[in-house]
Amino acid sequence: MTISPGQDVWVPAACTLPTVAQPIRVAEFDQFFTTSARTTRRPGTTRLEVIVDPAAETTARELAGRESSCCSLFTFDFATDGLVMGVGVPPAYVEVLDAFTARARAGIGANR
Repeated sequence: MTISPGQDVWVPAACTLPTVAQPIRVAEFDQFFTTSARTTRRPGTTRLEVIVDPAAETTARELAGRESSCCSLFTFDFATDGLVMGVGVPPAYVEVLDAFTARARAGIGANR
């Protein structure tokens, strides 16, 4: 994974979203984490679970779908026990998931 100085660590070189659109997507996730995420769990190094306000399910699914279309290293799935958005990555991208997790937790913390 190649990260440019100043680039968000969770936006890996494998992402096909145009560079100019990447800060917008990061801001969308930041907003989502701040307004709709309640907590996170990290059941393994390659998986994050974000517990989402059930009222934000449509937003969560839409954002995950758009992210999956440009960044194939992420896999998203949803469970309904409190609405859990699962985020997975291959082992080679654990650093990306670490940074994504840190951003999620920072957004949730800003909401408290």
